[in-house]
Amino acid sequence: MASDLEAALEEIEECAHIADALTDESIISRYEKFVSWNVHQYQVVRSNAKRRKISAPSCGTCETLLSRPFACLHCSFAGCWTHILDHLTDAEHLFCVDPNSGSVFCSDSDCMDMVYNAKLEAIYLATVISAEEKETRYQVSKRSREPFVAWAPSAEDTTVLEGSVPISCQARRGLLNLGQTCFLNVVLQCLVHNPLIRNYFLGDKHNVKACKTEDCSCCEMDKLITEIYSVDTAPYGPSSFLATTWMKSPDLAGYAQHDAHEFFISVLNHIHSNSRGSTNVSCNCIIHSTFAGQLQSDVKCERCNNVTSTSDPMLDISLELKDETTLHGCLKRFTQSEKLGSKEYNCGKCNKSSREVSKRMSISKLPPVLSFQFKRFEHKTSDKPTARKLDTPVRFPATINMAPFTSIALKENEKENNFASFGPEVMYEYDLFAVINHEGQISNGHYTNFARFGSEWYRFDDDKVTHSSLSACLDSRAYMCFYVKRHLDYQPHTRPTYVLTRETEAVREKELEREKEAARLKEVDREVDDALLAVI
Repeated sequence: MASDLEAALEEIEECAHIADALTDESIISRYEKFVSWNVHQYQVVRSNAKRRKISAPSCGTCETLLSRPFACLHCSFAGCWTHILDHLTDAEHLFCVDPNSGSVFCSDSDCMDMVYNAKLEAIYLATVISAEEKETRYQVSKRSREPFVAWAPSAEDTTVLEGSVPISCQARRGLLNLGQTCFLNVVLQCLVHNPLIRNYFLGDKHNVKACKTEDCSCCEMDKLITEIYSVDTAPYGPSSFLATTWMKSPDLAGYAQHDAHEFFISVLNHIHSNSRGSTNVSCNCIIHSTFAGQLQSDVKCERCNNVTSTSDPMLDISLELKDETTLHGCLKRFTQSEKLGSKEYNCGKCNKSSREVSKRMSISKLPPVLSFQFKRFEHKTSDKPTARKLDTPVRFPATINMAPFTSIALKENEKENNFASFGPEVMYEYDLFAVINHEGQISNGHYTNFARFGSEWYRFDDDKVTHSSLSACLDSRAYMCFYVKRHLDYQPHTRPTYVLTRETEAVREKELEREKEAARLKEVDREVDDALLAVI
């Protein structure tokens, strides 16, 4: 796969303007300073003790505080996306940089886009590594991180490599149905083909041989991905994964039919738990690093126009079908303002009860991987005497731009502004990589799924794997869709949440020990005083 990537990069036509500019040492120096600043800023802001002391940069024109500044490579100007473009035009400067990703924008009329340059990419990687070496610390020794040294094979390594046979990762292996376990198989296939989950476990971030946790879902995922990405093409039976699921989720035990979405949420929670993830919003376990975003709920009092906003974490988004026939329509309905009904609402501003209240949901933080569930199953309730399945066909795209559904875009649209001022549109673009389908009725159905491996699409029906196409996937009646962000932000080295939690607990334990010791000494002093008084 590395060779394919290198070949693809060679085919990209590099920007001639940036190639000429990189002969100027001042351009390179400014670029390195901006990238190093971003690494330093990220590391310092993560420290709660220093967070209040670090001020966010502001736009040089509108003075808006910026979480994602853009800096000119020709002068000291930094600003938001709109004003950096104005600056480049007015000052006749060519380039600006996004310190978060190291991407460079060329404002020449022939480009007007983020541009690629192999030398620039090498400078970026070297600068990030160098900056991280200065900022990060070992967890135990607290000393500076070892400097990065590129690996070069020794004579012995070269001999071994010359005699080795390359093994390609298949990732096209079916899963045996162990008794109405199609709901489990489709979710596991989607997780296996999730690039972030795949890279995490193939990168040996969790090693089943080193883990001592019983009934560990991370170990089961590690074993599963090892099997799927092996040279063996025979169908694999995830029996141990099923047994672990039964142990952890009694509701999913047995050979009855179960909901794929219910299992999806269950397995995410189990992997999060076994990753020793934190209950904090900032948890950086593999599950939250992949799926976690934030929903914002805005409740507006129509009497005084006061808006109360609250944020809630999300791992996926469940969408009502009703009259909508497209994913875009479902999302538009999801983020539409709606009346809360007849219940009275006590406004915190005007201190009056009112029934004129509206509520709107939006996405305040987009995750790297978006999971959508279409609510196709209507279960039996007092209003609905029978359960039924909605077979409404829903059109979903191969690529989706999520900007219109974000909190900041919806807020600015009320002011009739354009969301392009929030940054390049590529920041909001997602690509489809897996789809789960349900065939049949609610009481007697079967799950299948589509998944993308490289540029090829495959259909998975338990142990049967067939080559398919994107068009066949888009024509299917989706129950769940999975999209991955096209451009992922690079995150400098971060310490796992469970390590930070463990250190906090250790500090607290020491404080409690000191308090107990102080109380004991105080009690001893009191006893001595009482004894002296008795003698007197």
